[in-house]
Amino acid sequence: MKTLAEQMSFYQRYHRSPKNRLTHFIGVPAIMLALLQLLSWVKFGTSGMSAAQLFVLILLVYYFLLDIPLALAMTVFSAALLLLAERLAELPVERGLTAFAILFVGGWIFQLVGHRFEGRKPALLDNFWQVFIAPIFLMAELFFHFGYKPGLRREVERRAQSA
Repeated sequence: MKTLAEQMSFYQRYHRSPKNRLTHFIGVPAIMLALLQLLSWVKFGTSGMSAAQLFVLILLVYYFLLDIPLALAMTVFSAALLLLAERLAELPVERGLTAFAILFVGGWIFQLVGHRFEGRKPALLDNFWQVFIAPIFLMAELFFHFGYKPGLRREVERRAQSA
């Protein structure tokens, strides 16, 4: 498994423009919320567990393998998204599908506009698995902004520049 710094440096090469990064802070959570809403409609037997809960659990296990402090922050963020997604999934079907479409399509529009600013295609077109790195990358960006994880920041920037 690649380290977080390796994965983030690949992702960062596609996200250097501040405008692109800003659009991703809107687009990525919107897409995540839409997908969690969709997965919330799928329940497993009598357990009451949804596919959204299972997905978040698996993703968080992966994040904990990469970086514990970032994973803890992602746990809080993911829990909030999951709660909201479950509320959206309780809407009447027509309203729920409308909410899903607005979040999903709107999120991708923000992403694509960001990549127009960047002048580069999205990272997931070269490596689909980057779609799972985007949320933790954005959380790391918040950490970096407030002065946390400077060693990770230096390592990601060093790797991104040398590639």
